Amino acid sequence: MPIGVPKVPFRGPGEANPLWVDVYNRLYRERLLFLGQGITSEISNQLIGLMVYLSIEDETKELYLFINSPGGWVIPGVAIYDTMQFVRPDVNTVCMGLAASMGSFILVGGEITKRLAFPHARVMMHQPASGFYMAQVTECVVEAEELLKLRETLTGVYVQRTGKPFWVVSEDMERDVFMSATEAQAYGIVDLVAVQ
Repeated sequence: MPIGVPKVPFRGPGEANPLWVDVYNRLYRERLLFLGQGITSEISNQLIGLMVYLSIEDETKELYLFINSPGGWVIPGVAIYDTMQFVRPDVNTVCMGLAASMGSFILVGGEITKRLAFPHARVMMHQPASGFYMAQVTECVVEAEELLKLRETLTGVYVQRTGKPFWVVSEDMERDVFMSATEAQAYGIVDLVAVQ
């Protein structure tokens, strides 16, 4: 039986009685954001809106993005990454469960020294893939060229943020590379592994 989104009491400034708000809205007020699904344009726009709003509200308080995502669309993922770099507050990233594909790209995009993985978290990186297979040949060629540009962009970000040589990251992106939390730390995708 689905329980829905739990509600919690919240008393705003000057309010005599608490209001019941869903737990995520309460956590957003504490600057805790969640990416707990595949990355689509909709979830990307929601996270971007929250990051921009919270940075306008107070640019001195850090943001925390908890990630448990199988990945998803490349362009919406890059939009989240770019927003993380754009907003003034540091964005701490926390991997819990799985940060795969674009999830790992967003994880590595957190403020360097403020990227964390829980001890049993898993991280997976690979090259971007295409979803359009039934198209005209010229469209396939155009798409292949675009994929190569995206792959170069993603590889460059991993190189910059992990400190690994370009050839190492490029070779690793040829296939799915799964890592434990400590392996992700050794690779430079996260800076710390949480202790129990």
